[in-house]
Amino acid sequence: MGTALTLSTADRFTVRSAIAPLLGDARISASLTSQLLAGEVLQLVDGRGDWLHVRGADDYEGWTHVGYLMPFTGTEATWRISLGCVTLDAEGQRRALPLGARVAPGHEVAEGMAIDPATRATQFPRDRDAIVRSALTLFTGASYLWGGVTPWGVDCSGFVQRIFALHGVPLRRDAWQQAEDTVLVSDDVTAAHAPGDLLFFSDRDDKRITHVGIGTGNGGMIHSSLARGGIYAEGELTARLKEQGMGVRRAL
Repeated sequence: MGTALTLSTADRFTVRSAIAPLLGDARISASLTSQLLAGEVLQLVDGRGDWLHVRGADDYEGWTHVGYLMPFTGTEATWRISLGCVTLDAEGQRRALPLGARVAPGHEVAEGMAIDPATRATQFPRDRDAIVRSALTLFTGASYLWGGVTPWGVDCSGFVQRIFALHGVPLRRDAWQQAEDTVLVSDDVTAAHAPGDLLFFSDRDDKRITHVGIGTGNGGMIHSSLARGGIYAEGELTARLKEQGMGVRRAL
């Protein structure tokens, strides 16, 4: 795919790499704002040479390089969903795919697991307890990575977004957006909450929400925390988290 592109808002592309960076500007050294996974469909917003300004299904926008992409096929919704796997293509090339990526047709799952989208709702139901189980198991040991959305490195809102998406609950990308997408349960982050409720926090003077975790229903939560180095299950909230609390909200 070369640099000569006819830019149109009708143009769509599909991520072909396991992970494609979504950047703040049209250069590889720009700050990482999020990540795009294999099989994700993107709407073209603008272009600058080999760099495309794209919008994902969650309306999050940024720049990525055309080398990470391929033309939209229209079949992506039927591609299997990786739960963490290694695939083999027709030429025998191996590729690791993180949780949430899609397995393209013609690729065999050699290690790990991928599920049919038609069975996702059965295996990952819209159920609060099931969401907590997934949160406690699917990102085990993941390091904190600003902009990350996979067990290979994840930030707080990327973790929440991907867990809920697996269970058929769409949320937007940033913590403050996820607060807008959900229903207030209590302004007090220490209030009793149901498993799967979202706990929000702010470390800013203007109280804009900057952090989110998934409540476990027993006064604690699981979150991706820079202070903890990554995914961590808090048995109870620390004094600092209580001080920064911005309330409990519910997605389902």
